[in-house]
Amino acid sequence: MECSTRWGVVARVSSLPGRQELLVRVGADEIKAICYPELTGHCQPGDGVLLNTTAVDLNLGTGGWHYVLAIEGRERSLASAPGHIIKLRYTPLQGRVLAVEEEESPHHKIMSQADSLEGLMVAVGSLHSMLAPLSWIIHRRCPGKRLVYLMSDGAALPLAFSQTVSLLKGRGMLAATITFGHAFGGDLEAVNIYSALLAAKYAADADLAVVLMGPGVVGTKTTWGTTALEQGIFLNAVLHLEGTPVAIPRMSLADSRSRHRGLSHHTQTVLGRIVQEPVFLPLPCCFRQFPHWEDQIGDLPHRISWEDTEEEFQHLMEADLPLSTMGRGPQEDPWFFHGVTAAALFLSRLADRGS
Repeated sequence: MECSTRWGVVARVSSLPGRQELLVRVGADEIKAICYPELTGHCQPGDGVLLNTTAVDLNLGTGGWHYVLAIEGRERSLASAPGHIIKLRYTPLQGRVLAVEEEESPHHKIMSQADSLEGLMVAVGSLHSMLAPLSWIIHRRCPGKRLVYLMSDGAALPLAFSQTVSLLKGRGMLAATITFGHAFGGDLEAVNIYSALLAAKYAADADLAVVLMGPGVVGTKTTWGTTALEQGIFLNAVLHLEGTPVAIPRMSLADSRSRHRGLSHHTQTVLGRIVQEPVFLPLPCCFRQFPHWEDQIGDLPHRISWEDTEEEFQHLMEADLPLSTMGRGPQEDPWFFHGVTAAALFLSRLADRGS
């Protein structure tokens, strides 16, 4: 693996929860960079910093951000941090966290006994952009219900990279966050999807949970070469732990790629070839306007719930939230948001029934 690096000098610092946004002078240019103080310490104007510039050099979708690897002349030690579970293992940035399962954790006793979700409703999707509309609708329709977000390591690893999460937590739409795998920075840290799900129920007191990767998704224009397929693995985990699994469909009419129009091929692969037992699949009624909707659903052995999403979609259009997927908002790609709305309406109805 090869990465590109450059040295620069910090010109300006803006501090946000879990991250700093910087302007860094590199030669005659000023470029944007992100510092995660948990990994490198805090930056100050005038600091010399070593930047990882790989993603921008490759024109990848990082928003034009570079990342601080180290601050010149300053040591950063994680030795005083609690816990002994290492994330980013065997890399120069590896660090320790206190996992919810560990003996030192205040949740260790209940986690050592936890073995079932006992029907906990868990929505699982494939894109981070599903989080804001889903959370907003559930908060609107089920005030007082605790929605817990579980972030995988399928895309961005630091939870602090997501401005959406910070906004949703600040407005009370997310009760808690859990990062698992090599993702880090949640209110709770977990080793894997199974312990993260159990932690949502027994440590975070979730009424509902949602599992999504962080910002970004890896794709290769192949059936199997995408991190979006983790959706199927996580739905299976909910089934194994006796939860109530709800698949969030990825849909579009605006995507230029034919494989994502209607019901995305990612969702079709997950539900047709990975998920081992029937799960709930809410779909918007407008999907039946798509010429090939029956072919796309095919013989999927899942519990489809057709949801009338038009009224709630109109409410969502008025939400004061950064609603966007692949650079498209609800007006440019309404079917994406109708798909998420269908899942949110279904979950809200189950939550109201106390199921």
